[in-house]
Amino acid sequence: MEPNPKTSDTKTGRRQFLKKTAAFASGSVLLSFFPVNLFAEIIKADDARLVTETITYAGASDPMIAYLARPKGKKKLPAVIVIHENRGLQPHIKDVARRMALEGFVALAPDALSPQGGTPEKPEDAGPMFQKLDYEVTKKDFSAAVAYLKTNPLTSGKVGCTGFCWGGAMTNHVAVNAPELDAAVPYYGGQPKTEDVPKIKAAMLLHYAGNDERINAGIPAYEAALKEAKIEYQLYMYEGAAHAFNNDSNPQRYNKEAADLAWGRTIAFFKKKLK
Repeated sequence: MEPNPKTSDTKTGRRQFLKKTAAFASGSVLLSFFPVNLFAEIIKADDARLVTETITYAGASDPMIAYLARPKGKKKLPAVIVIHENRGLQPHIKDVARRMALEGFVALAPDALSPQGGTPEKPEDAGPMFQKLDYEVTKKDFSAAVAYLKTNPLTSGKVGCTGFCWGGAMTNHVAVNAPELDAAVPYYGGQPKTEDVPKIKAAMLLHYAGNDERINAGIPAYEAALKEAKIEYQLYMYEGAAHAFNNDSNPQRYNKEAADLAWGRTIAFFKKKLK
């Protein structure tokens, strides 16, 4: 039986591993038991099945830098925008874009920091750059990706959007500001203003972490607004998981069982809504 969407039991595989390993090691010794590639990229940048490139598209005020990944071949495919966390377009998000591409989509991962020259090499340098962004302009920059993909000759014209943390909130804003968007999947993202919710035309799939009090405080009002506006949505709560549970480059936050379950639901949702 499919688990209740709001009470999905997502025990963390990593936690189980730690418990088993604790009988044999502790402290820094414990870390040596992890395979060195446990949190490495899943799909290599040079994967022979894919075409990857850095492109630009017209944003609200500046050209937007974006990473594009797609399966090889000439078949037109539905597209999915992949929006990064609050450290910019890091290798992990490019990896997620490649994973999305292997599921049969043209995946586009824009760089929010394009107006400042792009994401810096050191993640810790990105924070101050985010503070300089004009958030309203940034919303338009990401919404412009929908129009870019709608008319791109590589795509079928169907466009979805997903994002994580900062990108989860931005995914909600893209749904509000781009009525031509077909489907959206924000991961543990801050919610839009309730008065803006009726602007959403996309089908919504919402993923939340059980241990994420700040973000989850906005769920009741958002859900009520979605119901009031009669917007199609599904909401899943991953109990036991923390904010950023999908980020497998962050061992402190990553929850494999929750991430795998959410990803499977995400792909099934996009394949249904973007066909």
